[in-house]
Amino acid sequence: MKNMNKQSVICHLTSAHSDGDIRIFHKLAVSSAERYKTYFIVPNGKTRIENNVQVIGFHSVMKSRLQRMKETVDEVLKEALKVKADIYHLHDPELLRITKKLKSINGAKVIFDSHEDVPKQILDKYWIPVVFRKLISKLYGYHEKRACKMIDGIVSVTPIICKRFSEFHPNVEMIANYPQINLPEGQVPKKTHNHICYIGGLYESRGLREVILAIEHCDVVLHLAGSFDTQQFEMELKQLKGWKKVVFYGQVNQAKITELLGTCSIGIVTLHPTPSYLEAYPIKMFEYMNAGLALLSSDFPLYRSLLNKIDCSEFVNPLDPNEISNTLTTMLEDKQRLKEMGYRAKKAALAQYNWSKEKEKLYAFYDKLLHG
Repeated sequence: MKNMNKQSVICHLTSAHSDGDIRIFHKLAVSSAERYKTYFIVPNGKTRIENNVQVIGFHSVMKSRLQRMKETVDEVLKEALKVKADIYHLHDPELLRITKKLKSINGAKVIFDSHEDVPKQILDKYWIPVVFRKLISKLYGYHEKRACKMIDGIVSVTPIICKRFSEFHPNVEMIANYPQINLPEGQVPKKTHNHICYIGGLYESRGLREVILAIEHCDVVLHLAGSFDTQQFEMELKQLKGWKKVVFYGQVNQAKITELLGTCSIGIVTLHPTPSYLEAYPIKMFEYMNAGLALLSSDFPLYRSLLNKIDCSEFVNPLDPNEISNTLTTMLEDKQRLKEMGYRAKKAALAQYNWSKEKEKLYAFYDKLLHG
């Protein structure tokens, strides 16, 4: 058993995320620093102490994904060995291969935080030739199952992913990626009625083409913030007639996101029915709810199971621009219902779907490993 009088050390490790990552830094690391001595090792991050988190950055030239999986992971391990943490919290699947070496440090515990269902996500990767995706997905699943035998605990973000891990690991905890509360109950910012928004990665699979085709026939302004994954997709969208109704901001910080959400009345969550999206809640769903927005969501069973209980969303086929257009118009015509949907969304976010609830589960999970 660990010495209860010694402040325990938690070390978060990433080989792929940024030093300002919302989940890893602003939620998990900052929260753990409230109770434990906390480090965050990150490639190309700025070494500093922020919110009591000791960020350890190192230079890494990631020319390819394979280089990241080999050389960057080796650099992460090199820095991690210097920390001598009680718990190492891994945030990328390629880090699983260094588990044995991390556990050799004074009996350290290791947590794997699976942000996505990686085997299913591989099936959607455009950069992997289609003919190889099923094989690579199967091989990764086999590797993951073997590697997790050495892991002391697994964290993930949805019930479905946690259920998959629970089939072969006894210590799995769901710590959802809910947003941090920024406004108390009843304080919903003044909305501009016909302003809608999408904030996040600007990929074809996020349903943006269909949304922009849809708004050509609606009296709306679409606020769009994020980074395009390809220049080709960006140019394609900008040539659509509906683009004239788009206000495009590019990549923005959290303060700007909060400002944008405060001006809109509907948040767009019309992701395509890919294997990974069908079984995971997008963080933007809860960010919209926290900001008091009504939702326009893909008609997925997982989404309905949550949002129908709250009555804060309308549902559409995300591949049908006409249905999206008609539903948006109907939502905007009933101003009172739209306002009530936003209020219910905010109330639910405050009551359950927020980070303050999840960080208590994080503390309990850490303490179980440290002192159990």
